[in-house]
Amino acid sequence: MENGNRIVRGAAFALLAGLFFGAACGRSRPVLSVYTWSDFIKPEIVARFEREQGCRVVIDTFESNEAMYAKLRAGASGYDLLMPSSYMVSLMQAQGLLARLDHALLPNLVHVDPEYLAMAVDGAMDHSVPYMITNTGIAYLDGRVSDVAPSWRMFGRTDLRGRMTMFNDMRETIGAALKLLGHSINSTDPAELAEAEAVLLEWKKNLAKFDNEQYKLGLASGEFLLVHAWSGDIFQVRRENPAVRFFIPEEGTVISCDDLVVPTDAREVRLAHAFINYLHDPAVAAENTAFIYFLCPNKDSYPLLPAEIRDNPGIFMDPKLRARSEIIGDIGAANALYVAVWDRLKAAR
Repeated sequence: MENGNRIVRGAAFALLAGLFFGAACGRSRPVLSVYTWSDFIKPEIVARFEREQGCRVVIDTFESNEAMYAKLRAGASGYDLLMPSSYMVSLMQAQGLLARLDHALLPNLVHVDPEYLAMAVDGAMDHSVPYMITNTGIAYLDGRVSDVAPSWRMFGRTDLRGRMTMFNDMRETIGAALKLLGHSINSTDPAELAEAEAVLLEWKKNLAKFDNEQYKLGLASGEFLLVHAWSGDIFQVRRENPAVRFFIPEEGTVISCDDLVVPTDAREVRLAHAFINYLHDPAVAAENTAFIYFLCPNKDSYPLLPAEIRDNPGIFMDPKLRARSEIIGDIGAANALYVAVWDRLKAAR
């Protein structure tokens, strides 16, 4: 009986020890909660950061800036690092949702491309650090689409009806029509927006759907023949289907940057800074760019990139075409004009 008591006491001690040391281990491995786009960071980079920092990184994903913003405004919390586009960063900053960054914890900011910062919304990197630049364009299947013209007018092609998609993204899609018409993607002129709406209503008749995610697999499989696309997504898709082609429309396009920001209610602020700094190590930035095909604006990473990246005009845009392109800006109260156009467009049959 005594031996049995020893066994019971030993088992109880082992259980308590396990709980204690397990809890201690849990405390020693902080969790960094990241909210970002899907397929937007090389997994091995995350794993390496976890090992080096002795932490765990938990990643949640969103499909659009508006969906991310709506979730946060509805009360979602617990995120330490967010990756919204610059125009959404401006809105969130104006509403007091973002923390000021501690540059003392970010020595790798010296590598950020000053050419990008010159046109960035937060050029001083006060509350955001650029993560990845995306050039919006059009992708199609070579051999399946004839008479390709490098223009937004491709979405008016009735022969491709039901085999095309455009973004389920208000600013990107309205911006494409504005660019076609020679207007700014940040126009606040109701007359110009009315022109764009008329164009989009015609284009919608040719679309299979508005979509930000499934277009990639749909294009690779041949379900879709021509799609509104982000450059990095398409160069990933080409790994699966070499017939995929990409161009930036001659009228100009949207240049967007997804930024690294820390929300004001973040718990792991220092760890979030450590991750931002890690992502801007030139070797890490080059590795990440080469994997996801979006360009990290880190000047010292450029010489480390493979030639297929450096020589790709969809990634390093032609200067003349870049001059006709714009970054989506925060348009303040005029955003309501876009919402009204978008709601009517989505409701139209």
